[in-house]
Amino acid sequence: MKYQFCQYVTIVDMNEEILSEVLFEHGEFESNALSIGSSVLIYELGLKQFEVVYDKREGKIARNKIVDIEIDLIKQPTVSRVYLEPVRLIVGQHDIGEVE
Repeated sequence: MKYQFCQYVTIVDMNEEILSEVLFEHGEFESNALSIGSSVLIYELGLKQFEVVYDKREGKIARNKIVDIEIDLIKQPTVSRVYLEPVRLIVGQHDIGEVE
């Protein structure tokens, strides 16, 4: 079954003031049946200025839990979205620069 993986990301400054909140889409993946509470391994998220990107540097892998599964029965074909636990990124601490 195909799933669209998404994750809410809150971007804050050093004083914990919210600068923005975005829904980061990891993409569409084929998988067996998933359930809430399961974990997935993906690259950690980081910031390039204020844009949320993958941090693909060595050792930057994160384990995230599935917190919700949404099935849209209105759209054809049916869309299944998997929401991972939200993350908070701090400007200045989670900047990854230009490293790919």
